[in-house]
Amino acid sequence: MNLGFDVVDLEPADPPGVGETAPGFRRPLVTDEHWEDVALSDLTDEGPVVLLFHTMDGDFPATYIWQEVRDRGWDEYGAAVVGCSISTPYEHSRFLEEWGLEAFRLFSDPANDVAEAYGVSHDLDGMHGIHEPRPAVFVIDGDRTVRHAWVATEWPEFPPYAALEDAIESLEP
Repeated sequence: MNLGFDVVDLEPADPPGVGETAPGFRRPLVTDEHWEDVALSDLTDEGPVVLLFHTMDGDFPATYIWQEVRDRGWDEYGAAVVGCSISTPYEHSRFLEEWGLEAFRLFSDPANDVAEAYGVSHDLDGMHGIHEPRPAVFVIDGDRTVRHAWVATEWPEFPPYAALEDAIESLEP
């Protein structure tokens, strides 16, 4: 079958493991209407967080992943489901509105520093000096402890949604 693209093995990642503390950060957190600087700890102080790293807005993996998350009803869990990519706040706002993702928020990290801190950065299509996050999902409890992690090992690769849902449900009282 000709998929129109090559499946490529990604270089090894170095993400925080289960039981480790999720790296903290502060970035613009975007809705479809506004954004403000928010720290990850601000979110975990309120409860569990699902941190979903994705490619730039408009790229087919980001669109597919977020449509799947929306359609599977992840906004109904007792955890804040937030994304993080190199896209700007303006791009995030349009992306959320265009795809009916108003229940979710996205961190804007154009310098890709957060993905670097989480060990999930990779070269964008082999372009030297241009990086973005590879798809990755971290289920983080209220103490900022990683309870479940998934990181793509090839391009493209999509999250194991059912396993992640089990991990999210295990955090609920």
